[in-house]
Amino acid sequence: MPSFATDVPALLLRLDPNPYHHGTLGAARSLGRAGVEVHALLGTAPGPVGRTRYLHRLHTPVRWSAAGAAGTPPDDELERALLGAARAIGRPAVLVPLDDHSAIAAARLAPRLAGPYLLPSVAPRLPALLADKAQLAALCDRTGVPHPTTVLPGSAAEAAREAAALGLPVVAKWSRPWLLPPGLRSTALVRTPGEAARLFARSAEAGSALLLQRRLPDGPGADWFFHGYAAEGGRFLACGAGRKERSWPPHTGLTAVGTWLPNPSVERAAARLAARLDYRGILDLDFRLDPRTGVHHLVDFNPRPGAQFRLFTDENGVDVVRAQHLHLTGRTVPAARGGTGRTYVVENYAVLSTLVGRAPGAPFGRTGRARPKGGPVERAWFAADDPLPFAAMAAGWLGRCLREGLRLGGTRLGPRHRGKRRRRGLRASRAVVPRPATSAAPGALAARPAPAAPAAPAAPAPPHRPSPGPDKRFLAADS
Repeated sequence: MPSFATDVPALLLRLDPNPYHHGTLGAARSLGRAGVEVHALLGTAPGPVGRTRYLHRLHTPVRWSAAGAAGTPPDDELERALLGAARAIGRPAVLVPLDDHSAIAAARLAPRLAGPYLLPSVAPRLPALLADKAQLAALCDRTGVPHPTTVLPGSAAEAAREAAALGLPVVAKWSRPWLLPPGLRSTALVRTPGEAARLFARSAEAGSALLLQRRLPDGPGADWFFHGYAAEGGRFLACGAGRKERSWPPHTGLTAVGTWLPNPSVERAAARLAARLDYRGILDLDFRLDPRTGVHHLVDFNPRPGAQFRLFTDENGVDVVRAQHLHLTGRTVPAARGGTGRTYVVENYAVLSTLVGRAPGAPFGRTGRARPKGGPVERAWFAADDPLPFAAMAAGWLGRCLREGLRLGGTRLGPRHRGKRRRRGLRASRAVVPRPATSAAPGALAARPAPAAPAAPAAPAPPHRPSPGPDKRFLAADS
């Protein structure tokens, strides 16, 4: 392991309301094990991360007086909270944003935070541009990075027409997922024109525009991701490409099981994009392979660590969070050495993806491609040197499932039968598993929608007029 500036602490910043964000725990463990003093400022109750031995201090969660629908604060209140935490820390700290909203706000506030905090010198507006899915579609068109055909409907009727023209089912996304209120998912699979129209009608509630994308076929080995830490000129000091073996929710969700595997196509696309943008800092990119063409399409750009960033830990012990701390404190980031073949498992989501994502009647066990044998496995929650977060996560999820099962079990019975149901106890209750709140869908965990059905095999898309990208009127008004 390289030599860290252990006299420089780190502050983990997360504003989304998901208390089960395993990426926050991964960052605390990664820096804490390197001897760095770790602080955290969270926009919600800490959840299991509050139990880790590697968190030096959890700064008091702030009650934002002007929180928006997503429960996140305006810049002036966030600045006051960060400066207050800096005074309590007492010396400059490396700031590590862990969700889209905090990364976007930190970049905007960087000139005013430059004394108390060490941050990458990224252009202040760039993270917001990249996290906006409408702007990303136009950016891909300009830079030649493959991206699924995308349209921005201007009305509910147009949403219905475009969904049919793209070829159902289509992928629907809200352009700025960090603004979503609890209960509204950032990405959905739309199967009928009526669903597209009804979703468009919620635009005001969502706080951003609705995008419709041509759906690329899914299947084993189709979903890939890339994590990196970039310095001046978009040059990666630490990076890696990985394949999703399982996801939760199935087919459209975050990584439940992932493997670090070389992928020259994904790696070249990421390097080209980072260099063209002069991107600096941590990024997390999502790709989907179109098996008909062999082309990897960029579907998401997250200007912060992905929750599974610990997958990309090389034989020097360097991951993207450690690389950022080393670089910003003037230490040398050693050249990458080994690491491919590692597997990362998010225990709770891996179980759910196995139970729900398998085909009806299929045996329990692995789905998708098998990971390479012999590679080390890192678990998101369980660690022998830090067992309490796993225990807290397991207890919290079990309690949540039982409460939800009792609630839904009671509402499905008439008043005459509820007393009998109560007397029978828990045996008759039907437990429902919660969905995760991803970086793309703040608050989704609290909503607990029903699990998504496995996607049907993709049919060839009907002829459709070529789309040059998002509606330029929207982009001009938004930029």
